Amino acid sequence: MQLLIYFGENVVSTAAENQATPLDEQVEDINIGAIELLVTPAELKAELPLSAAAKATVLAGRKTIRNILDGSDPRLFVVIGPCSIHDPKAAHEYANRLKVLAEQVKDTLYLVMRVYFEKPRTTVGWKGLINDPDMNDSFNVEKGLRQGRELLLALNEQGLPCATEALDPNSPQYLQDLISWSAIGARTTESQTHREMSSGLSSPVGFKNGTDGGMTVAINAMQAVASGHSFLGLNGDGQVAVIRTKGNPYAHVVLRGGAGKPNYDSTAVASVEAALAKAKVSGKIMIDASHANSNKDPYLQPLVLKNITEQIIDGNKSIVGLMVESHLKGGRQDIPADLSQLVYGQSVTDGCIDWETTETALLDMHNALKGILPTR
Repeated sequence: MQLLIYFGENVVSTAAENQATPLDEQVEDINIGAIELLVTPAELKAELPLSAAAKATVLAGRKTIRNILDGSDPRLFVVIGPCSIHDPKAAHEYANRLKVLAEQVKDTLYLVMRVYFEKPRTTVGWKGLINDPDMNDSFNVEKGLRQGRELLLALNEQGLPCATEALDPNSPQYLQDLISWSAIGARTTESQTHREMSSGLSSPVGFKNGTDGGMTVAINAMQAVASGHSFLGLNGDGQVAVIRTKGNPYAHVVLRGGAGKPNYDSTAVASVEAALAKAKVSGKIMIDASHANSNKDPYLQPLVLKNITEQIIDGNKSIVGLMVESHLKGGRQDIPADLSQLVYGQSVTDGCIDWETTETALLDMHNALKGILPTR
């Protein structure tokens, strides 16, 4: 197989050299099948530029979430939407419904659409829209990046702030200007690469507790991300560069349970509050209603929201955010060999609650808190 390595305008082939060199004497690219040149962040942004309307939504979204984390805005911010985006058409329909609901609950809940394009896998599996937009292991990453940016632009242009998980350390160069809030998942919170990257993100960032349910890795991450770092990365022109960051002052913890146990109840929250205070990091807490907090049963998520509502009514002041996995249809589906058999509006990763359940749960929460939150 011919391997091409690109340096700017030049193309250097290593095929002839490798073919002439016995395998046991090769020192580079032994397990590489191909290296393909991608559109640069600057080129993609020039093709799909940030519009004035989208920019206004991003700036307002980030400011609102910062104000909530600072305590000057008494509302909760709620990151809600599909576990992952695999069908932009269904994502648009979901967004249209969410925009209407956001207006109904805006006095208590600030809704941010969950627009996740990258999925960390424990072993193997579909890695998300950016990596494999055609869902057939063709890995047309450039198509995925373009579809992702197009969707984020459209959602922000209709006034809907967006959240995503920052997984690949290079993806923010393509998409971060359209993101109001970023998550670092439980598998990557301990990663130095992701902590350094997060120190330079322009959005507030939430670190999930470890998959074992422990708080140590999240607290360490919050301490690390507050400081500036220097590391290798890509600039807008796709060149390898030394990135020097200033530190991100808006990092906070996201409780998602772990080791088969939830950590959203008042006892667990009090324990987390004490640990955050001892570590001298932000005491603001976000609760992820899915994962171990719902025992991986999506329809237990409304019970988590009800419990959080009761904690706030009882005087809790540390819980400022929620995360909910929700889609047009409930549950989940495996990806079929014949993609025409996909159920429209249903998750292909973790299970979600359906739209009707979503609407009821958020309206119930809004009605219960509308006389409480302004007095927090």
